[in-house]
Amino acid sequence: MGAGTGDRGELFVDGTGGGRTDGVAAGRTRRSAAGVGRAPAGGGAAVMFSDGVPSPSHSPAAASGAPAGSTGVPAEGTRSTALPRARTGPPRRGSRREKKSWPKIAQRIVPDDLQPEVLRLELTELGDAFRAYQRRPEPDLAVLAELHDRKARAFALWADVTDDASLREEADRAAAAARTTREMDANRRGVPVGGEGPVIERLLTRGQGVHARTVLEHVRVGSPLPGAEARLAVLMLTLRAARAGTGNVTGQDLGGWLQGDAERVLQELVDVGWLLLPGDVTADDALMSRPEEPAQVTVPSLLAGTPRPFFFGKVTRARLSGWAQKVVGDRKLRKKKAGAATRLLAVYTAAHSRPGGCLGGGGEDAGLALDEVAQFCGLRPEEVAEHAGLLTAAGWLEEEATTTDGRLRGRLAERVLPLSGLL
Repeated sequence: MGAGTGDRGELFVDGTGGGRTDGVAAGRTRRSAAGVGRAPAGGGAAVMFSDGVPSPSHSPAAASGAPAGSTGVPAEGTRSTALPRARTGPPRRGSRREKKSWPKIAQRIVPDDLQPEVLRLELTELGDAFRAYQRRPEPDLAVLAELHDRKARAFALWADVTDDASLREEADRAAAAARTTREMDANRRGVPVGGEGPVIERLLTRGQGVHARTVLEHVRVGSPLPGAEARLAVLMLTLRAARAGTGNVTGQDLGGWLQGDAERVLQELVDVGWLLLPGDVTADDALMSRPEEPAQVTVPSLLAGTPRPFFFGKVTRARLSGWAQKVVGDRKLRKKKAGAATRLLAVYTAAHSRPGGCLGGGGEDAGLALDEVAQFCGLRPEEVAEHAGLLTAAGWLEEEATTTDGRLRGRLAERVLPLSGLL
C-alpha cells in the first residue's frame, strides 16, 4: 500500500486492490498541512477540560518545550477529549437543615392540631414553665407542687381526648408528685399538711432541727464542767466554732450569755484546756472586745484533723447559732432574770418539740426523759420542775407542763412556735 499526492494536491492511498482512494477532502488537507489536529509528539492526544482550555501537560507547546499557547482556545475543527463539566447547585444556607421547634412536655410532643385549643396552649405553657423552673437558682416546692397539679389536670384531659392510657398514667404520676412535694414543703417549713392551722415562719428547717439536737447531745455528754453556766458557755461557743474549731465572740456576747459569771466561767474553760485564747489575750480582754475587734477563740476538740462530731455547712452553722441566740436572749426570759439553767431548759424544750409545740417525738403525752433534761441543764432531776415553772411564768411553756413518771411533758407557747425544732 502506497501513499501519494494527486494532481490537485489531494492525498490518496493505494488500497490492496490497486484502486485509488480519496483520503481526505481539500479543507481537511489544508488543516493537516497547517499542522492542526496532528497528534502531539509522543503519541498523546490533547485533553480538553470543561472550560475548553487544553491541559498544559498534554498540549503541543508543552511537548515541544515552547511557551504556552497565546490564546488557549483550540482551532476550529480540533477534536478533543473533554472532561464532564462539574455540576453546580444553589449555595448552601448552612451546614445543617433548619429544624422546626415542636412544643414538648414530659418528653412528649404537643400536636399542632390538638383540640381543644385551650388544652394545646396549656400543655405548651406547662412545658415552658417546667423548663423555667429547672433554671431557677433556688427551689420553691410550693411552685413545683402547683406545676404538678396543672400537669395532672392537663394530662387527664389529654387522655380523655385521645383515649391514650399512657397519658392517664402520666396524669396519676403528676398528681402523686404534687402531693409528695406539698408534704416536703410542709415538713420543710414546719406547717401542717393540707393548710390546717396557722402558717408559721420557722427559724429552722426540719433538717436543721436534727443538727441542733446533735449539737445539744454533744454538749450533754461532753461538757468539760458540770455547772449550768459552763454548759451554757460550752453550747454557745461550740456553735460559734462548730465548722473549723475557731470562732469570734465579743464581750457583749459573753455578758449576755453568762451575765456576772462570764469572766469566771471563761477562765475555767481555759484552765481545763477545753478553750484556747490567743497568747496575749486574757479572759478579761475577751470580755472587753468589741464587735469591730472580736476575740478569736479556739475549741481544740473541733479543729480540723480531729474526729468531726458535726457535718453541716456554714449556712446551717450560722442559722443554728442565731436560733440559740434568740432562745437565750428571749425578751421575756431576760425580763424574768432567768438564769443559765432556765435558759438551757428553754433551748432543750424548743429543740425537742414537734411543729405543734408538744414536747417529745412520740404521742401526745410522750414528753422528754427527765434525767437527760436534767443532765443537759446541769440540774438534778427533781430541780427540773422548778425551772419548768419559770418557763411557764415567762410564757415559754403552756400551763400544763408537768414532771411526773420521769418525763417532762408540756407544750411550747404559741409565741415561741417559730423556734420549734420540728421533731
